[in-house]
Amino acid sequence: MPERTLDGLSITIDVEGALDPDVVERFHALYAETFAPMATRAVARQVLHREEFVEEMSDPRVMKYVARDPAGDVVGLTTLTRDLETVPWISPEYFAAHYPEHTARNAVFYLGFTLVAPRHQRTHVFQSMIEQIIARVLEDRGVCGWDVCAYNEEVLGFSTMIGELLHSHADCTVEQVDAQTYSVVEMHGPPPA
Repeated sequence: MPERTLDGLSITIDVEGALDPDVVERFHALYAETFAPMATRAVARQVLHREEFVEEMSDPRVMKYVARDPAGDVVGLTTLTRDLETVPWISPEYFAAHYPEHTARNAVFYLGFTLVAPRHQRTHVFQSMIEQIIARVLEDRGVCGWDVCAYNEEVLGFSTMIGELLHSHADCTVEQVDAQTYSVVEMHGPPPA
């Protein structure tokens, strides 16, 4: 992809399949730095174990949208797949049942995760990567699913932000299709008399 200048930062975004082991190591360091706080903010595990991360980065079925600065340093990463079997926490059968025409055309996608290096989180790197995803799914007139934990929804407003971005680039319908509620009981003793 040609170089783009956003907020004074020149970046390029390339779509890659299986990444070289040295690149995976650099990404894992960035991934760990970016997602570490989610370990205590969400009930559902939001952070891939190292082995899972390495497997995903090595899997050519998962497209990696890699944002780099002029020095070649990684400043962002987004994963996208049309092979829903690569996403262990979703049901490919759900998508096949609800979007049979798209499934028949191999036009069902899932957005795995997007991360931006902390020093670039107030720039347009995130937006630029998501715009590339929108263009890819739009090209196939596809369906794309994603999930957002309650913390990222309530505190950061990810779904609203993504919805606005989608509507500014495509004629589309965005809807929440499922939700899961986690509950906890803390026992204090026998019932009061």
